[in-house]
Amino acid sequence: MPSIAVAAAGDVLHLELAIAWEVFASAPPDHADGWYDVHLCGPAPVRAGPFTLEPTHGLDALAMADTVLVPAVRDVDQAPPGDLVEAVRAAHQAGARVAALCTGAFVLGAAGLLHGRRATTHWAHTATLQARHPDAVVDPDVLYTDAGSVLTSAGKAAAVDLSLHLIHLDHGAAVANIVARRLVVPPHRPGGQAQYVTTPVPTGGEHDLVGLLDWARQRLDQPLSVTDLARRAGTSPRHLARRFNATTGQAPLQWLLTQRVRRAQELLETTDLSIEAVATATGTGTATTLRRHFTRVVGVPPSTYRRTFRDPAPR
Repeated sequence: MPSIAVAAAGDVLHLELAIAWEVFASAPPDHADGWYDVHLCGPAPVRAGPFTLEPTHGLDALAMADTVLVPAVRDVDQAPPGDLVEAVRAAHQAGARVAALCTGAFVLGAAGLLHGRRATTHWAHTATLQARHPDAVVDPDVLYTDAGSVLTSAGKAAAVDLSLHLIHLDHGAAVANIVARRLVVPPHRPGGQAQYVTTPVPTGGEHDLVGLLDWARQRLDQPLSVTDLARRAGTSPRHLARRFNATTGQAPLQWLLTQRVRRAQELLETTDLSIEAVATATGTGTATTLRRHFTRVVGVPPSTYRRTFRDPAPR
């Protein structure tokens, strides 16, 4: 069972800490075996907004975890506790994957983990993070970053995206989508999606494209065009493109391709369909076209992805 240590020290924000616990501490149905063993770690009871938390393990337990989650800190101008910084550094040196939620990136920076790495945090604090850690490559325009053993996310809702990304890495797209449905949030979004500084991402049924997006997801095997989508939405292609960018951070065809690749991941994980059949079922045309798009988006070809997530050996 992979272990996750949630660091609770200093003045933490309760929402990001609660997100970490809610996402990782509850196994989805039929996936209890091999799910996460989650521990709340800290030196003493800690305040998180109006709540008082009592850690079950000390900060030294971070060094024994497979993954360490560092929730957001309330005041980025206040130096994080030295014992927390040392524990995070020690955990990374011991081989742990360390992920910061929102302003938890400032703890990673203090631990020296952002040196030479791409990182992000809430858009309101990216300039401060860059100024404080000039050797980091701070990207203010993404939901989260993945530098392998060090990951960071933007604010609040993006902490959910990063958490689903970790589940995607560990358990595959199908399981990540199951967790997303349980949380009643959109399926896993790519980290390169914009933070929406001026127009936050509406979720669930809050935006006027929700019906269109669901309609398109149900027809990924068909050759949908921007004109098709605009006709369905009762608007012009140009106006639809503006609405898509405002709502999803992507152009319509880019969004469609992302959905096709995500669907291909699920089929590769859960069926024995050939690559050609997966290409047909996802509307990508030929196996060659699917391989090209899949490799560009996911980073590995479909056959490699299937072997990884259909391997009977425990992960």
